[in-house]
Amino acid sequence: MKSQASTPPEPISRLDLVRIWLNLWVPQNESVFAGMNRVFCMGTNAETVPPPGWLRAALIGRHPKRTLVRIVVLVTVCFVVFRFILLPIRVQGSSMLPTYRDHRVNFVNRLAYYRHEPQRGDVVAIRTTGLHIMYMKRIIGLPGEKVTFHGGHAFINNERLNEPYVKYACDWEVPPVALGRNEYYFVGDNRSMSSTDHFKFLAPRGRIVGKILL
Repeated sequence: MKSQASTPPEPISRLDLVRIWLNLWVPQNESVFAGMNRVFCMGTNAETVPPPGWLRAALIGRHPKRTLVRIVVLVTVCFVVFRFILLPIRVQGSSMLPTYRDHRVNFVNRLAYYRHEPQRGDVVAIRTTGLHIMYMKRIIGLPGEKVTFHGGHAFINNERLNEPYVKYACDWEVPPVALGRNEYYFVGDNRSMSSTDHFKFLAPRGRIVGKILL
């Protein structure tokens, strides 16, 4: 006896899927158009079923107007904070190792120096070129000081600076740099590379955007 070859099932068209879906939702004694009107609420007289009380309370609370006001206030506060106070900054490169690793995201507090000036040892964001390019460096030299590197160590006014955050060996030899009345000296924590390859510089106070958080 020869077995009959089984024929593959015919694919279901989109129209068939719609009909099946309507059959599940539309009662037998109700027309298709009335059912669609009821399901999709296209008619003006369609009755809408309110969500359960617990779901409504969880989504919008018991007082929708108060919830809306809270949402508007929260969005406004977040916009002001992350637009004018805390600026996100992403570390790119290895100049701040091991304190800050590559691709790490931090925030810049723009109000950190509202009442006092930057201090030695602060890690800050400096804007040198453009509005969207910032450098993350540590302050080691303050206005009016003389900064130099000898034997891999930083010297301020000929006195060796204690830097516990520098973990890698350094052999820099940099001639003295005299800072102006409004200038700061910035350098990274990773000084294992050549001094010519490490981006260190001095900049005026106005270039400091803020202090790095954490």
